[in-house]
Amino acid sequence: MNWTLAIPEIVLSISGLIILLWGAIQKKGNTFFPCAILSVAAFVAVGFLTLTVSNGVGYDGLFINDEFARYMKLLIIIAGFLSIILSIDFNGKNDTNCFEFIALIVFSTVGAMVMVSSNNLMTLYMGLELSSLALYILCAIDRKNVFSAESGVKYFVLGSVASGILLYGISMIYGFSGGMGYANIHQIIASDHALSAGFAVGLVFVLVGLCFKISAVPFHMWTPDVYQGAPTPVTTYLSTAPKFAAFALFLRLMVGPFGHLSPQWQLLIEVIAILSIIVGSIGAIGQVNIKRMMAYSSIAHMGYALVGLAAATPEGVMGTLVYLTTYLFMNIGTFAVIAAMSRKGHIVENINDLAGLGKTDPGIATAMAIFMFSMAGVPPLAGFFGKFLVFKAALGVDLYALTIIGILASAVGAFFYLRIVKIMFFDKAAEALDQRSLSLSFVTFSMGTLTLVFMLFLSPVIQMGHIAAQSLFQ
Repeated sequence: MNWTLAIPEIVLSISGLIILLWGAIQKKGNTFFPCAILSVAAFVAVGFLTLTVSNGVGYDGLFINDEFARYMKLLIIIAGFLSIILSIDFNGKNDTNCFEFIALIVFSTVGAMVMVSSNNLMTLYMGLELSSLALYILCAIDRKNVFSAESGVKYFVLGSVASGILLYGISMIYGFSGGMGYANIHQIIASDHALSAGFAVGLVFVLVGLCFKISAVPFHMWTPDVYQGAPTPVTTYLSTAPKFAAFALFLRLMVGPFGHLSPQWQLLIEVIAILSIIVGSIGAIGQVNIKRMMAYSSIAHMGYALVGLAAATPEGVMGTLVYLTTYLFMNIGTFAVIAAMSRKGHIVENINDLAGLGKTDPGIATAMAIFMFSMAGVPPLAGFFGKFLVFKAALGVDLYALTIIGILASAVGAFFYLRIVKIMFFDKAAEALDQRSLSLSFVTFSMGTLTLVFMLFLSPVIQMGHIAAQSLFQ
């Protein structure tokens, strides 16, 4: 039992417990800011530990640490770190500045990291539930806002159903394969290519549960309401870290234990990717609330990321990893701008509230324009390279229909992204937004810079993504 493989998760769990203890014993004063600083320090320390911890399999085969896990964990840690930075100012203005908020983000991140390093179906489920239970509470943490309570209830009910479906699928896979460890399942499938009906049903149920977690069509219905109702820092976190963890499970399961069955599941992934891209791109066009628009945008982006998985090759997995990396930068940057949207202390979320922002606040308008162009896939911004790599991988295995539909949908998606740019720079200026805080400015302009100059870091990111992808195919 090599317990040192899970040192990052152990350190982050202890940090969460310390935050809970500190908040509980402090009877006076605001405990939110000290807890936020402690969590930021913990995320930085855990990031360094993730880079230095050795590879291997531990805990009697339940836990694995490899290059793929390291890559995905770093994305999750960065997402948690930036979400807390966003919350420092936002939560103080909206009466959600409680220490429980920080602890829940930390524990949800621990669950996401356990999901990434799962090497057994039960470890998968334990990490998933730890992450999800914290998210249900986070979505409803703004008790004075009826939309926040609604989002929490909807996410809890639908998430519980999805978790039940996933668990039932796990039980069927165990029943028809006789094992729960990924290596064991892989050996059983490799020795007998005949796919029993019960095993196939279990595999489909597991896919359904994971599709819900990444909000892929047709399991996306919860996304717009939850994105709109949850506090913006929670939406920022929800749109990144849990989805990265679910995608890591998707990739590890389909390439690893179910890799020999790729002819059976490739078409299913293609259909889900196409539907997600189309529904997300078309659904975003008619939205007036910017957070709902970003919800549909995220559905489309998850569809694009699934294109790499549909290819079922190391190049496809590498393309998906690079795509998720670019999505992290431009998505968190966009939500940082949304978090800054307030007038006279009141949150505004309509797209038209950005009217004339290029005149009243040219700095943040320029950053938002960079994020929108990148999401539309305009070169040489980060989003272009992510789409290019997944489409290249799809063409490499003759997935022409998927590639053509994806490119056409990108043109449709460009409409609602460019509409925001048009509103900011060419519409009559609305009343200026409130002064931004230092934390919001830091996240906005750091993510804008990374999105703009991503081309300079493309080669090392591709190299790291290639190494991570290769570790799944060994």
